Amino acid sequence: MGQQAVKIAALIEPSLDALGYELVGVEYAAQGKHSILRIYIDSPNGVDVDDCQKASHQISGVLDVEDPLSGQYTLEVSSPGLERPLFIAAHFERFAGERAEVRMRTPIDGQRKFVGQLAGVEDNNVKLDLENDESVLLSLADIDKAKLKPDW
Repeated sequence: MGQQAVKIAALIEPSLDALGYELVGVEYAAQGKHSILRIYIDSPNGVDVDDCQKASHQISGVLDVEDPLSGQYTLEVSSPGLERPLFIAAHFERFAGERAEVRMRTPIDGQRKFVGQLAGVEDNNVKLDLENDESVLLSLADIDKAKLKPDW
């Protein structure tokens, strides 16, 4: 998560916890009038449209008071879904053994996108067992986006 997303997460997480939701992550894409603030939530019983609406109402209230973003943006609240986004080290550890797709900010040997089985976290690096029987360590700080990629 970028600095703006981390700041927003810190503002809204207590309110989501109070409602019984886990904050999975925050994505903020600044694009002028078309900026999007995407919040992913989950709960032990899963998340439906009513949960997203309730969380959206609560988040909007917090953001209106705190006003952490300048300009207009669209707020989207959703469940993480089958291709669950992964934001922090705990997510990569929690889903060890699952298939994932990781996109890096800067290329490693000319490659930015990696697909393989999550094998945990070592010293702030995500270990990914690639589909060609090799393993790679990917710096958490350099991960642009990561998500589960279930086999279909």
